Amino acid sequence: MAGSPARPASRAALMRRSPAVAALCAAALGAGLLVAASPQAAADTVRIHDIQGTTRISPLVGQRVEAVPGIVTGVRTYSSRGFWFQDTRPDADPATSEGIFVFTSRVPTVKAGDAVEVTGTVTEYVPGGSSSGNQSLTQLSQPAVTVVSSGNPIPPAQVIDARAVPSRYTPAGDPAAQGSVNALPLQPRSYALDFYESLEGMNVRIGTSRVVGATDPYAELWVTVKPGERPSARGGTVYGSYTAQNTGRLQVQQLAPLAESPFPQADVGDRLTGRTEGPLDYNQYGGYTLAARELGEVQSRGLKREKTEAQAKNELAVATYNVENLDPGDPQEKFDALAQAVVTNLASPDVLALEEIQDDNGPTDDGTVSADETLRRFTEAITAAGGPRYDWRSIDPVDKADGGEPGGNIRQAFLFNPARVSFTDRPGGDATTATGVVRERGGAALTHSPGRVDPADPAWRNSRKPLAGEFTFRGERVFLIANHFASKGGDEPLAGHRQPPTRSSETQRHAQAASVNTFVKKLLSADRKAKVLVLVLGDINDFEFSTTTKTLTAGKALKPAALSLPPAERYSYVFQGNSQILDQILVTPAVKHFHYDSVHINAEFADQNSDHDPQVLRFRP
Repeated sequence: MAGSPARPASRAALMRRSPAVAALCAAALGAGLLVAASPQAAADTVRIHDIQGTTRISPLVGQRVEAVPGIVTGVRTYSSRGFWFQDTRPDADPATSEGIFVFTSRVPTVKAGDAVEVTGTVTEYVPGGSSSGNQSLTQLSQPAVTVVSSGNPIPPAQVIDARAVPSRYTPAGDPAAQGSVNALPLQPRSYALDFYESLEGMNVRIGTSRVVGATDPYAELWVTVKPGERPSARGGTVYGSYTAQNTGRLQVQQLAPLAESPFPQADVGDRLTGRTEGPLDYNQYGGYTLAARELGEVQSRGLKREKTEAQAKNELAVATYNVENLDPGDPQEKFDALAQAVVTNLASPDVLALEEIQDDNGPTDDGTVSADETLRRFTEAITAAGGPRYDWRSIDPVDKADGGEPGGNIRQAFLFNPARVSFTDRPGGDATTATGVVRERGGAALTHSPGRVDPADPAWRNSRKPLAGEFTFRGERVFLIANHFASKGGDEPLAGHRQPPTRSSETQRHAQAASVNTFVKKLLSADRKAKVLVLVLGDINDFEFSTTTKTLTAGKALKPAALSLPPAERYSYVFQGNSQILDQILVTPAVKHFHYDSVHINAEFADQNSDHDPQVLRFRP
């Protein structure tokens, strides 16, 4: 996709209190921790709802609070160590949470059910730091904990279900605070993010819920508590626009160490059945997260990997596949699995545009840029799996000039079946030489094939340059432009404090899309009959409704083939429980009748060979 991604804005109000507060806040934000300048004790007895307050930032931030009472609801002995506790005497305000996290730094000695009194400093911790865009987590730091009694009942869990979560995601942020929602009063009955924030640190529960994000390597999955919210055809939930963030999504982790209780493997469409209960946390990689003290069981729905139809004799099948940093250092099993997918699931397409092909020693940073060994092993694995003996074309990048994993020198490459399609070699293309467009026998032709599209354009700085190639199928010229646009790294998260989130990475993708669009228009203008066949394909790292896609298609030069699919099938990547498009194939108007398939073999599964789903387009030139 393909696709990812705090600066508490109520700091503005805090900073207005005094210059001293402003100075301390500015320093603390750089470390992801917000405190106020006067750590004085509160005069009256303070309860958890007093600390949490009615906005995202505690009204007591920076103060030392004494003997705050509550019952321990969950203990975390790894990562950010600490425990949650909750007041048994709630107030009547639905905006104020009755639970809070206590950061201990060391393994806590309390256990669930302990009645405790906690003395500590109220802080606002920003997971990922102030530049991440994340909201802050209200917590008690530097605690002194007194256990009053043990074996007490845990406070009843707040149920999170379709009826409880509002359909609107968030209010617009305060323009005076750079779009932040931090200083706005919480409206938990109106907005989903406010609802979750009003439960921050509290004991919550979900019932049987559909998995919409498969178990990942970090022992977490995503569910939806709203089964009817934009369901995909295979059990996920589709991200359809910037204003449709899917409010029912919730990340689930477990509090039990993995050595004691392995986390369950779940695919999209499975069910997390029974009772899942624990404190509601907020973390860097997903926002609101149910930290399960009690985890339900996964019920498999038997999701199968899709297989596309084979092309007919007179059809050209073109595919794009991000193979996730493939290099000879990967185990043979990865090469074999990817190869089997090409043969079995993609039906051995005639041309395959690959993204994230690394150089011959992968992340080793020693100046190596050739990927011949990577491509040799991959093509041999395809042949061994029963596929054709593909040939390949690519251009080695300048060392460390194209981004990606340091030392990896990722690039795009074309594989093609010479028994079905021929490649037109026009020498002279290299990492820094741009291919051009000329007229040849009344049609368009490339000056260099393979060649790079406008590699000197600033749009491609520290990013993968497009690879253009000229092919012939049944006497017709077909031009392919393989792409891997700039990633979404640096974008603010959907659950961040700024609403709508800042998508800073778009700027480069918009410029890249404009560069490719200009090149396509050159190809179109060079064809006197206006029948030039061009496919722009690859990891566009942006959605079908994005400005990036609109820029690619400007002037009706291209159209996204994914729009031929029903909305419930438009996705190639799953991120934080949202099924979304990152990989695309776009075609010029001359490609009139085609069949498009997003072949779901990776993104929905815990067991992945890549995190992207390949795309296939079949058409008759």
